Amino acid sequence: MTDIQELLLSRIRDVPDYPKPGVVFKDITPLLADPAAFTALTEALAEISLRNGATRVVGLEARGFILAAPVAVRAGLGFIPVRKAGKLPGATLRQAYELEYGTAEIEVHAEDLTPEDRVMVIDDVLATGGTAAASLELIRRAGAQVAGVAVLMELSFLHGRQKLEPALGAAPMEAVLTL
Repeated sequence: MTDIQELLLSRIRDVPDYPKPGVVFKDITPLLADPAAFTALTEALAEISLRNGATRVVGLEARGFILAAPVAVRAGLGFIPVRKAGKLPGATLRQAYELEYGTAEIEVHAEDLTPEDRVMVIDDVLATGGTAAASLELIRRAGAQVAGVAVLMELSFLHGRQKLEPALGAAPMEAVLTL
């Protein structure tokens, strides 16, 4: 394990039985509060974005916004929010996806992405992969190219990478931490 990975892991707090019994929530607020850890994470995600030729960064609501915005600034790229349905004004593209019990929808402004864009999707966690897969569909429907997906942590025991692989195509999925 690298020094950066050890630093980041030391700043992620496990919260048992949240939001329901049997779930161990990975709280990243201590990491965000630590300037050294937050900077190290921002640098790592910016490097992944630039290495994969990204021209824009998409952040997934809500914690993905917190990570993606400083990554975009650090890498000199534009930031595009992907929001829950009904939160963006104006013309949007909407994508539905499956949840464990039901469905949800996300949106992006239709005019924010162009065919020249290569988009890196950034989020805090890759769990089951549903939201990330839906965001890749939105990016392609907007006419842009997918540069990849980058996350702070992948919860490998939930097998989200396998669900995400068909949506990724040849694009990479990189996690700074794999748990």
